[in-house]
Amino acid sequence: MNAYEKLLKARSKDRATFSRFLNTIFDNFYEFHGDRRFADDLAVIGGVAYLGDLPVTVIGLEKGIDTKDKIKRNFGCANPEGYRKALRLMKQAEKFKRPVICFIDTSGAYCGIGAEERGQGQAISQNLTEMASLECPVIAIVIGEGGSGGALALSVADEIWMLENAVYSVISPEGCASILWKDAKRAQEAAECLKMTAEDLLNLGIIDKIIQEKNFDQTTKDIKELLTNTIKKLMSLSVKDLINNRYFKYRNMGNRFI
Repeated sequence: MNAYEKLLKARSKDRATFSRFLNTIFDNFYEFHGDRRFADDLAVIGGVAYLGDLPVTVIGLEKGIDTKDKIKRNFGCANPEGYRKALRLMKQAEKFKRPVICFIDTSGAYCGIGAEERGQGQAISQNLTEMASLECPVIAIVIGEGGSGGALALSVADEIWMLENAVYSVISPEGCASILWKDAKRAQEAAECLKMTAEDLLNLGIIDKIIQEKNFDQTTKDIKELLTNTIKKLMSLSVKDLINNRYFKYRNMGNRFI
């Protein structure tokens, strides 16, 4: 499949959303609500769960399952309070030394007037800053669409993985085509230019692993095994080494092209 075909697959209405991964991979999930400032953003689901016998904090962007659920969850486009809720849970995880696992599936952060008035850009930038120095392991998995700052706000991590038919990009192909060529119909061409597929991003050193998509049960089984093994490895590191490794991971991105 080319990049645009993978984008369409990532957006497919039949594709599993975060809630299905959550219910299959983790046990005893207990959800937390609200950012303690404004509201509870239902586009972001977060809480504490068990990965086997290991307590973890799980946060994900949820697009919704049916039409009613999609509207309730704003099609996975989070408001500032969603990112602030996520950060609250990350800082809680840091306090109790729990690993953080983020699942990403969004076309981007919500760009409505209310979101901007409540500090959308500030909320995203604060997440980037805080996640860079979080004193616990962080793993991010792009399971569908990873769009713009809305995805990046949950993906400053020690390990970034993608499902093989997921996409991850600074902007949607439609947005890119509209800006560059004033023609959204050239989205297919833009998708190729953006290098947004898992293979492209692995070659560029942006992500660390591609997870092959088999049947859903086997894919989630593979993810659970990978998470268990990787978290054990990350938790064996000192806090200093963990943060230094994360820092140099991002500093070194793009060095091969200089």
